[in-house]
Amino acid sequence: MSATQFKIENYIANSFIMVEGKKNVNNFYIIRTGKVKVSKENPVLSEEPYTILGPGDFFGVVSCMSGHATQESAVALENVSLISVEKDLFGLLIQKNPVVAMKIIRYFSRRLRQFDHAITSLTLKTAGEEDPEHLFNIAEYYIKKRTFNYAIYAYQKYIMHCPNGSFRNDAINRLQTLKASLKSPEMPYHKGMNRVYPDNTMLFCESEPGDELFIIQEGRVKITKVMEEEILLAVLKPGDIFGEMALLDNKPRSASAISYGEVTVLAINKSNFEGMVQAQPQLATRLIQLLSERLWTAYRQLENLLIRHPLGRLYDTLLIQIEKQKIPIEFKKTHIFEFGSKELINMVGLPQKEGEALIVQLLEDKNMSLEAGKILCADISELEKTVLFFKKQTAMERKREASKNKQ
Repeated sequence: MSATQFKIENYIANSFIMVEGKKNVNNFYIIRTGKVKVSKENPVLSEEPYTILGPGDFFGVVSCMSGHATQESAVALENVSLISVEKDLFGLLIQKNPVVAMKIIRYFSRRLRQFDHAITSLTLKTAGEEDPEHLFNIAEYYIKKRTFNYAIYAYQKYIMHCPNGSFRNDAINRLQTLKASLKSPEMPYHKGMNRVYPDNTMLFCESEPGDELFIIQEGRVKITKVMEEEILLAVLKPGDIFGEMALLDNKPRSASAISYGEVTVLAINKSNFEGMVQAQPQLATRLIQLLSERLWTAYRQLENLLIRHPLGRLYDTLLIQIEKQKIPIEFKKTHIFEFGSKELINMVGLPQKEGEALIVQLLEDKNMSLEAGKILCADISELEKTVLFFKKQTAMERKREASKNKQ
């Protein structure tokens, strides 16, 4: 890659290149020569308090491509020379060196998996939903709801992916009762890269193994997940990418995708993915933006889970909603959230009784109130300060515990 197309920045040993918490960052760095230490004030993954990077490595991509504040600091360990890549020139970088894009995408995929495992261990969630066996439960849910086309799809996929599954005979009986084939029939929209799905068609089901990502060309797609009920997670529109984690990480689908009206998509599998990245830099740019946002969200979720005081987690959950919308945090700026106290308790995952007691404490803060059932913050800069207080409190407790353990 010709570095002359991009700005070169040189830093002497022990100087700061990037500071944690900086907002409106519009560039990231690729190391030409030297070594850089990247660290966080309070790392969310204790096994990685810092990372040493060398030539060819990159840092600052998440904040640059997602538009959020930096989550780490970077210090030159020796004299270093860096390529500074402006966000607007990312497509040019990929055209000149698509290997960089693939390196970033693979690294992001790996980091998302690490964050996901850490979140799972902290919340003690079961991994059952990632098991194709769970397809049978999805099918049973849709049978009860009399949404037979989704149920048939899930039963067929269960038989395909769990040939020795515990519920194989039950799945066969259900399909025979519904007068449906035991195998998914080959449809025209199952083949090729350019596909048109009719309205209300399941493109894929949660817990189903997957090896394709999709880019919407025309129409819309609903992303749903069955918990106790079917939850609508998002409605995607043209230009949106979905299904990428199954392709990048060989993980079963974490949610279902259903056409919302007729939809035209571009389906990309592993064999043509790298070629697409090289031929269409805008695809890699969009995908890295999407993964950057996902990484930022997972990181903030982990940060939230590590706050020891549950009241601090309530405050931080409110701050995360503001940060997600990229609302500038200004002195005396008021914000009304689109939800009330019950939704906030659910978002934090607290038992109802404990949550209600904490909401009482939250509303004792003169900065917080309820207006027409919605939470109102009179000054979001004060909200940010309160969250910082709880984070520092947790960090101090951890340091005290660590020093006691050493004694």
